[in-house]
Amino acid sequence: MSRRLIRNPEFTSEFTLTFSLQPPAFLPMHADLQYLIQLQDLDTAADRARRRIADIPTVQEALDARLADRSSALAAVKARIEASQAERRETEKELAAIQTRLSRYKGQLLELKTNKEYQAMQKEMTVAEREVRAHEDKLIEHMERAESSSAELQAADAAFKADQADAISARKALETERNHLQRELETLLAGRAAIVANLSSQALMLFERIAHGRKGIAVAEARGGLCTLCHVRLRPQIFNEVRRNDGLHQCDSCTRILYYVPAESSGAPPQPS
Repeated sequence: MSRRLIRNPEFTSEFTLTFSLQPPAFLPMHADLQYLIQLQDLDTAADRARRRIADIPTVQEALDARLADRSSALAAVKARIEASQAERRETEKELAAIQTRLSRYKGQLLELKTNKEYQAMQKEMTVAEREVRAHEDKLIEHMERAESSSAELQAADAAFKADQADAISARKALETERNHLQRELETLLAGRAAIVANLSSQALMLFERIAHGRKGIAVAEARGGLCTLCHVRLRPQIFNEVRRNDGLHQCDSCTRILYYVPAESSGAPPQPS
């Protein structure tokens, strides 16, 4: 079922927003009530824009934090690779020294004169050969670790670059959104000023007072005998008065200004009184 807010011919501002309300064809809508409904719609949209603008820096900080995490992860992989390479160079240095010592032992075998010296040298060579094998095993581990680290580095670098590109794109989108919201907010405020200029001072004071105490929501629909925001049942007399949309009636419970949206009826659309 299509419902819309009928434009007051006295209100010619371009900032009038469409609202899900149509007064009954057989009754006019009170001008202040219609303006208040539009004012509520503008204030709600403006509040939503302000909150989103306020949230954008937090979103940007989250993007920066995510990128920083990626950068730290990449730096950690690089640090592990550098440490492993340094350890490998040290192992290679130690292996070269042991191999030199082993070669010297082999060269000295022919110079030995006693069996005891020969056995002692064989023992030294056995120890050196064992150390050579241990260092060679370490080098194999370093090579295997290097292959794994290389793949890890590529993955970390790709993840960082992808997040970096996403962050740049997201920051541009957020800045575009901020500018759009700022322009929208200016439009909403201009529309609000135009509506306020047409409101009676009593209606505006009532709206502002209720909005201040009800988190910005001063206007509510009455439906099925209930206030749709506080869900308290209205007294039959009050509900019948609200249904006429010919004045400003408040909910006895939450004090919000009430309006009624009747079922769509035939006939020419009415104008507010």
